[in-house]
Amino acid sequence: MTSIRQRFRDLIAAPEVLVMPGAYDALSAKLIASAGFKAVGAGGYAAIGSMMGEADGGQSNVRDYADHYARIAGAVDLPVLADADTGFGGTGNVRQMVRAFEAAGVAAIMFSDQMFPNRCGYLPGKQVVPSEVMVARILAALDARRDSELVIIARTDVMALDGLDAAIDRCGLYLQAGADFAKPQGVDKSADIARVVKEVPGPHIATQSNAAGMRHLSWAELGAIGVAGVTLPSACLFAAAEGVRRMLETAYRDGSLAGTGDHVIGLDAYYRTVGLAEQNDREQRYDEEAAQIVALRAE
Repeated sequence: MTSIRQRFRDLIAAPEVLVMPGAYDALSAKLIASAGFKAVGAGGYAAIGSMMGEADGGQSNVRDYADHYARIAGAVDLPVLADADTGFGGTGNVRQMVRAFEAAGVAAIMFSDQMFPNRCGYLPGKQVVPSEVMVARILAALDARRDSELVIIARTDVMALDGLDAAIDRCGLYLQAGADFAKPQGVDKSADIARVVKEVPGPHIATQSNAAGMRHLSWAELGAIGVAGVTLPSACLFAAAEGVRRMLETAYRDGSLAGTGDHVIGLDAYYRTVGLAEQNDREQRYDEEAAQIVALRAE
């Protein structure tokens, strides 16, 4: 049987663009799976928003992230691409991060060359470490992984500071250091993406973040350029926040839940998503099998 990590590699290598909506918790991961997507993204932007109700400024820690990603990966039988910020410190921290995220069950880990603490790639105030510091992080990550199929993605945020040439140069260096994939953050324009696809070896994973606005290329357009995958790191988080906001405003205005039906999932659909019928079937089967075992023992 193909492992979840090899499945991620196969999906990225396939001709069609692998679209990875961002899960902010286990329930949103299940909704992504129910909608038919083949992989899940799990990033710091959505994690900080859901866990802390704050903007993403790298204010959480590796253990909270590992627990968060474990719940997401455990909820679905889909590969999960997890964001690891900067690796959470020096090379020793990177080693611990890889071990923790690998144990959490993710298929791929992406971390950046920002200075610690990490900031959302679309927020101002970012700084990057010297390239040799990031190379050391990559070497530590490769040395720490126990499963060679775990995908290590090195991201550079240098474009916002020094331009696309510097980003492409760093991507080449990070691949030379052994990273499985390299990703320049902030490459959103068609011409820039095409250049990255041409000049950076390996698959390119684009980002379509709500933090960058809503004017994005279609997935067909990305595929025509040569993009292998695209993450939607914040779309589910923003949709959930808007849905909850509308429901609460309606309930507060009306003094009743009567008018909130259009803003909430139906009970049957919710139970299908969370697998209530399957859960009940398992419990019944366990009880019946347990009774048979006890009865046989008593004979």
